[in-house]
Amino acid sequence: MPVPALVSPGPPLSRGQTTRYARHLLLPDVGETGQRRLLAARVAVVGAGGLGSPVLLYLAAAGVGTITVIDDDVVEVTNLQRQVVHSADDVGRPKVDSAVEAVRALNPDCQVVGLAERVTAASAERLLAGHDLVLDGSDTFDTRYVVDAACTALGVPLVWAAVYRSAAHLTTFWPGAPEGVPAVGLRDLFPHPPPPGSVPACGDAGVLGALVGQVGAMMAGEAIRLITGSGRPLCGRLLYIDAATSTQREIPLAPSGAYVDGLPQGLMAPPAGPPGSGADEGTPLITPTDLADRLAAPSPPTVLDVREAAEVAIGVVPGARHLPVGELTDDPDLRSLGLEPDQELVLVCKAGPRAHLAADVLRREGYQRLSVLEGGMLAWIDQVAPELPRY
Repeated sequence: MPVPALVSPGPPLSRGQTTRYARHLLLPDVGETGQRRLLAARVAVVGAGGLGSPVLLYLAAAGVGTITVIDDDVVEVTNLQRQVVHSADDVGRPKVDSAVEAVRALNPDCQVVGLAERVTAASAERLLAGHDLVLDGSDTFDTRYVVDAACTALGVPLVWAAVYRSAAHLTTFWPGAPEGVPAVGLRDLFPHPPPPGSVPACGDAGVLGALVGQVGAMMAGEAIRLITGSGRPLCGRLLYIDAATSTQREIPLAPSGAYVDGLPQGLMAPPAGPPGSGADEGTPLITPTDLADRLAAPSPPTVLDVREAAEVAIGVVPGARHLPVGELTDDPDLRSLGLEPDQELVLVCKAGPRAHLAADVLRREGYQRLSVLEGGMLAWIDQVAPELPRY
């Protein structure tokens, strides 16, 4: 069903604006009035990464009058595979700086503000207040839930997407939507975040760069529909995109009771998970240099690499055995793998979270002589094996 336009039209278009946005003016659903709404709109984009990059470029190209981009990260080489708002010359710079420059270069008429801040429960409402619409391109569950809570409290619709490897979800959350519009929020879809370390981030699992470009452009299209009151936005509908099979399907969403009077009622208690689904807090750490010394000494520990096969192919700790954490949590017969309960094990992943998850599984199975490589393979590369590539 159509949704009323979020933004009132701004002043009449100038001659230059009429020329610049001529292809929008020819669209019956947008037209001159819709373009004036876009120019009067104030939009916040959380994250200037894979999703935020195309979002920012297409919002600016569409003539959104004011854009706030919020990100506290810096550009890394590995970002360039998909974060197209940044260039090779931007490596090491704050993402907000390069993103703001790119947006201004694309459309000097767009007022863009970069905020190099982390979105937290304490800062979210302050950062997002005053905007007509928010687009969430963040990549952590903590940030997603905080943004949802802030948008709900502010009564602002939230265009939301998440990408995992070659699949993606896309929808609009708006628990305080006008009457007749499905009032669904993030907590209706996912009542609680997954256990720490149980879902790999894109730096661990990989992500198809072209897919985040596709989804980010679709997020920008959703924003344009909401701002102008055109078309049929995704309120009450979740779009599932599978790039591996070039298919899309729609999943209906309905309120679940997670919001009362348009406000979130806190996170619902997570269901009991399988062994290893909790956070590991007690496993001691071993530094890369200490592990290197131990491996060169008599009676070295067994190094268990719990990363995926593609990561292991990039580089390993010498002599490490490979057992992906996903297979470990599927409750294998550890004795058949040659792992004895009294064996000293050092668990290794890319940066630490999956190794701690593996330690939790092993401890529940009676393994006590456990430690985790501090900083994971990235620290091993930095401190012991700089000849290996970072990823």
